[in-house]
Amino acid sequence: MEYKDTLLMPKTDFPMRGNLPNREPEIQLKWEEMDIYKKVLDRTKDRPFFILHDGPPYANGDLHMGHALNKVLKDMVVRSRSMMGFHAPYVPGWDTHGLPIEQALTNKGVNRKEMSLAEFRKLCEEYAYQQIDSQRSQFKRIGVRGDWDNPYVTLKPAYESRQIEVFGKMANKGYIYKGLKPVYWSPSSESSLAEAEIEYHDKKSPSIYVSFAVTDGKGILAEGTNLVIWTTTPWTIPANLGISVNAQLDYVEVALNGSLYVIAQELLKEVAEELAWTDHEVVRVFKGEELEHILTKHPLYDRTSLVMLGDHVTIDSGTGCVHTAPGHGEDDFLIGKKYGLSVLCPVDERGIMTDEAPGFEGEFYDKANKSVTEALDNVGALEKLTFITHSYPHDWRTKKPVIYRATAQWFVSIEAFRDQILKAIKETSFTPAWGETRLYNMLRDRGDWNISRQRVWGVPIPVFYAENGDPVITEETIAHIAELFREHGSNVWFERSTAELLPPGFTHPSSPNGLFTKETDIMDVWFDSGSSHQGVLVEREDLQYPADLYLEGSDQYRGWFNSSLTTSVAINGIAPYKGILSHGFTLDGNGRKMSKSLGNVIVPAKVMNQMGADILRLWVASVDYTADVRVSDENFKQVSEVYRKIRNTLKFIHGNLADFNEQEHRVAFEDMREMDQYMAMKLQKMIATVRNSYETYEFSTIYHALNNYCANDLSSFYLDVAKDVVYIESADHPHRRAMQTVMFDSLMAILKLATPIIPHTADELWSYLSFVDEESVQLTDFPEVISNPAFEGLDEKWSRFMDVRDDVLKALEEARAAKTIGKSLEAKVTVYGNEELANLLASTDENLAQLFIVSKYEYGGTQDQAPENAVKLNEVSVTVEKATGEKCERCWTISEEIGQSEEHPTLCLRCANVVETQYAK
Repeated sequence: MEYKDTLLMPKTDFPMRGNLPNREPEIQLKWEEMDIYKKVLDRTKDRPFFILHDGPPYANGDLHMGHALNKVLKDMVVRSRSMMGFHAPYVPGWDTHGLPIEQALTNKGVNRKEMSLAEFRKLCEEYAYQQIDSQRSQFKRIGVRGDWDNPYVTLKPAYESRQIEVFGKMANKGYIYKGLKPVYWSPSSESSLAEAEIEYHDKKSPSIYVSFAVTDGKGILAEGTNLVIWTTTPWTIPANLGISVNAQLDYVEVALNGSLYVIAQELLKEVAEELAWTDHEVVRVFKGEELEHILTKHPLYDRTSLVMLGDHVTIDSGTGCVHTAPGHGEDDFLIGKKYGLSVLCPVDERGIMTDEAPGFEGEFYDKANKSVTEALDNVGALEKLTFITHSYPHDWRTKKPVIYRATAQWFVSIEAFRDQILKAIKETSFTPAWGETRLYNMLRDRGDWNISRQRVWGVPIPVFYAENGDPVITEETIAHIAELFREHGSNVWFERSTAELLPPGFTHPSSPNGLFTKETDIMDVWFDSGSSHQGVLVEREDLQYPADLYLEGSDQYRGWFNSSLTTSVAINGIAPYKGILSHGFTLDGNGRKMSKSLGNVIVPAKVMNQMGADILRLWVASVDYTADVRVSDENFKQVSEVYRKIRNTLKFIHGNLADFNEQEHRVAFEDMREMDQYMAMKLQKMIATVRNSYETYEFSTIYHALNNYCANDLSSFYLDVAKDVVYIESADHPHRRAMQTVMFDSLMAILKLATPIIPHTADELWSYLSFVDEESVQLTDFPEVISNPAFEGLDEKWSRFMDVRDDVLKALEEARAAKTIGKSLEAKVTVYGNEELANLLASTDENLAQLFIVSKYEYGGTQDQAPENAVKLNEVSVTVEKATGEKCERCWTISEEIGQSEEHPTLCLRCANVVETQYAK
C-alpha cells in the first residue's frame, strides 16, 4: 500500500495562478450573458432603497487613475449595500456639454464658422457619444456593475427638459436675474466662468505704485496731494473710477521732496522701504473716514477718481488706498454701485482693449500692462515698477489666465436662499467629517452664481426678450420650451426662429407688436450636472430622490456637490443627498501630479492588462482614499502579493472541503475543540469588523481585516495546524469535520465579504463550489454576525495560548538556525513558565504538540527550573531538542510507537488505526 494515497489531500481545480488579464473578460462576458445587474435588482426589489447617485465624468478622453479610484469606490459601496439588505440600483452618467468638446472638434480641424450652430452642435453630440462608448467599455473592464445600457447623459432630451424646469422654478421664485457685474472671464475661452472653473497657478505680474493727485480735497487735503495706490494689473488703470480707503484705519500725510503723499499709517514703513523714501516726514495722522468724497485726477485721462470708504480695504498688503475699477472686480463693483459710479469695462471678450481705453485700444490686455506703465511713467505718476510671482486665477480648461470683466450675465441669487442652503448642509452627513465645514464655509461666503456662458455647445438659457429689452420668463414659456426640448432636444432652440419657439398665440405687455428675440447664452455646465437630481433621480422610476450618497473627489465641494445643493434647495428646500463622501486626488509615487510631460502617468488600462482589474480594485481598497493617494508600480506589486496570499488561502480551503457536505458533516460549536471554537470566534470578529467598515466606508480596514484573517489567523496558524488533522485523520473524525466546518464558514464569509472588492475572483471561485445554489456570489448576502457568550472567555484564554505559541515558534526558529533540528516535526519542546501558565496549559484538552507543530511537548516547570540552554522569551523559557523515536511514514511525526503495529510497522499507532479502519479491504 502507498500510504500517501491514504492521506486526504486537498482536491480542487481552482487554479493557483489568477491569470486575471485573460480570465476577467471571460467572467465579465458571463455576467453580461446572465444580465447580472438585473438579477441582483430582481433579488433585492422588495428591500429599502439605497441610492448612490453617480456624479457624471466628462465625456472626453481615456480614463485616468482618478476615474478608476472614483468608480471603484462607488462600485464597492453599491455592491456592499445590495449584500447588506438594500435595493441598490446604480445608474452611471456622463456630463457632455461645454468647451472641451468644442475644443476637441476644433483640434480635429472642424471650422465652426463654416456651418450653422445646429450643425456644429450635432457634431459635438456625435463626438460626446463616441467618448461615452469608449469610457463605458473601460469602466466595465474595471468590473463596475451598473445599468450600462441605460445611463443618464446630460445631452439627452428628457434630461435637458428637466433642466429647463429647474431653471423655470428657480426663476419663478425670483432666484434668477440678469445683471451687469464683473465676473471671471476667460479670454482664451471667450466666455465667463464660475468659481468652480477656476484654478490657481503662479504667474509673473508687474507690481506698480501709482500716485493720484488731489483736485478737490474737501478741506482735508491740499490740492496736489498724492494718494498712492498699488496694483498688479496695470491694464485696469484705464478703467479706474475711484480710490477706496478704510474708514477706521489711520492714514498719514507724508512730506517728501516738496510733495505730499497719503497712505495707511501701518503700511508706512513697508511702503517707504519699497519706494526708497529715505528722508520723509509724517505731517499729520487722520482717520480714513475723513477722506470720503475727495476727488483726485485720473493720471492718464481728463476725469476724476472719487475717494470712497470700503470695508474690503485692509493692511495685508499695498498702501491702504485701493485702486477701484468697478468693471474689473467684485469689491470694486459693489462699492462703485454704492457711490453711484458707472461700470467701465474697456476690454472685449477676446481680452482686447477697446476704444474706451484711449491710447491702448487694440492691445491684448496682458501686453497693455507695459504700455500703461510707460504712459504712467511719462506723466510722472509711476512711483515704482517691479515684478512679482504670485498665485493667479486660470481657466481650468485652457490653463490660461483669466480676468475680471463686467458683462451682462444671468445669475442665481445665492443670498436669496443662503440660510436654507446652510441648514441643508447641517442636515447632511459627511465622510470625512471635515467636508461639512468645507462646504458650509464655501456656501456661507459664496457670491451670486454666474450661470451664463458665451458658447455654443450647451443647454440654452430659455429666456426671450420683449421689444423694450425686458427678459421674458413665464411659467407658460418655460413649460413650452421644456416640452419642446423633451421632444426634439435643445438643438431646437438653434434650429427654429423665436416665433416658432414661443407658445402659440403668446403675448406680453412689453411687446405690443408681438416681436421677441431669444437669449444666445448657454447655461454653465455646473447647472447641467447640478440638475441631475431632477433629470435622473426624479425622472427615472427605478431611482429615488433625494439620494443616500454622492461620492466624488474633494474638488467637487466647489463643483457638483455645490451646484447640486444649490439647485435642489432652491426648488425643493432640501439637499439632493443625505450624505457626501469625498476622496483625494491620485499622485505619483513621489507625491507629484501625474503628467505626460513628466512621464509619471500610470493608467488603469496598463494595470489591468498586466495584473488585472481585481488588483486595481484591491489597491483602491488598500489606500486611505480620504487624502491624496500615491500611485506607483511598487504599490501594485505589494497589493498583488496580498492578492496572491488571499487567493492561495481560498484555494487551500476549497481543496480541503472536497468531501465536506454542510448538511451532513457540520459540527456544532459546542462539540468543537477549543482551538476550533477560537477560530470560529475569530471569524465572527472579522465579519463584524468588515460589515461595520462597509457601513462606514472604511475600505482600508476591510482590506487589512481580510488580509490578516487569511494570512495570519488562517495560513500562519489554523490551516498550518489543520494539516495534521484534515490530511491524516479518517474522513469522519470529529476533529476533522469540526475543522472543515470552520473552513467552510471561513470560505463562504471571505468570498462574500470580498465580493465588492474583488468580484471577478470571488465569482470565479464560486463557480467551483458544488455546494451552492446561487449562480453568482453577487446574488447572496453578507454573513450575519453570530455572537456567543463563550467568545469572551475563549478570546482571553486563546490570546494567551497564541502568545505562548509565538514564543515556541521563535525558539524553534533559533534551533533550526543552529541546525539542532530541520523541520519542526523533528522537535520535542519543553516549556517553562509560572504557575498561571501551568494552569493555562493544563486547562485544555488540546494536543499542544499539534498546536506547536512538533512531535512532542512537555511542561517542564517554572522558569527558574529551566536549564541553561533554554531560550528565554517574554514570559516563558523553551528548550528544543530532537524528538526520540522514528518518523512515521504517513504523518511524518517522530514517534516511539513506530513498529507497534504488525500490519503497518512503519506507521505510528494513530496512522495505523486510521489506515486499518478507513482502508480495510
